[in-house]
Amino acid sequence: MRAPINLNRLAYFAAVVEAGSFTAAAARLGVTKAVVSQQIARLEEATGSALLLRTTRRVQPSEAGRLLHARCAVILGEAERAFDELAQGAAEPTGTLRITAPFDLGTAVIVPVITAFSQRYPACAVVLNLTDRTLDLTAEGFDLGIRVGWLVDSALQTRRIGGFRQVLVAGGAWREATAALPGPQALPALPFVANLALREPDRWEFTRGEERRTVQLRAAISIDATLAVREALLAGGGLSVLPDFILGDDLASGRLHAVLPEWSLPDGGIHAVFPATRFRPTKVSAFVEMLAAAARRPGGLAAPFPATQLPP
Repeated sequence: MRAPINLNRLAYFAAVVEAGSFTAAAARLGVTKAVVSQQIARLEEATGSALLLRTTRRVQPSEAGRLLHARCAVILGEAERAFDELAQGAAEPTGTLRITAPFDLGTAVIVPVITAFSQRYPACAVVLNLTDRTLDLTAEGFDLGIRVGWLVDSALQTRRIGGFRQVLVAGGAWREATAALPGPQALPALPFVANLALREPDRWEFTRGEERRTVQLRAAISIDATLAVREALLAGGGLSVLPDFILGDDLASGRLHAVLPEWSLPDGGIHAVFPATRFRPTKVSAFVEMLAAAARRPGGLAAPFPATQLPP
């Protein structure tokens, strides 16, 4: 019979893979480098495989190590969530809440909510990862993801938090040139700043009542981050489509203006997504409820707000 598996060694192994070295893993775990090395050696002996490839600069997983680490992330993540679930009876969230969100929504909307959450629940730390890439929540160890736009089929649990409008806008330098446009068909003659974070950054469908116009725009500039697209428009780069949750101050001040406001673009959704588990930790539920409460305010998540005025 196979000897019982020491699951602690999986945690040591995962720490080395994620930290890239025995020294960094030891610091993360609060033990000596020798202890980490010993536990990895025993794990390799138990599995009969070389799990790590050691170089002078970095430690990397072997092919067998990559396969084991993929399973480790699931096992360790489930163990952490199990402890969180047992603590659900606590009056307030505790531990660490790990969230991933797109850079633009995260900066404009999620950060103020996190600030309010942290002030309300000081026993719960928050780690926010801002990226426009769609991360694997379970493999990367996140409790919660915020997704913008249109969800693809997945095994994740989801909750719709709110929605947003997409608006065709331009900077002040283009106000006169865009004032008398006859319709979307005239847009390809103007320079467009394409957002490469989108699936089809330069192809848009406009609607006005029963009318529909699909337009292929001319990308004079292409950028892979929404907030950088906004900066290009403020600098006079042309026109682009931006979500309303980052446009409030710019439209109110006149730095940017809506182009063809009588025509509409497809709306999008803002969703919270969770790893598929039976129970949801208190820290996750409390944060999502706070975010949903912010979305229910007049103007929704598009309305700017200080964290101190967030509803309970």
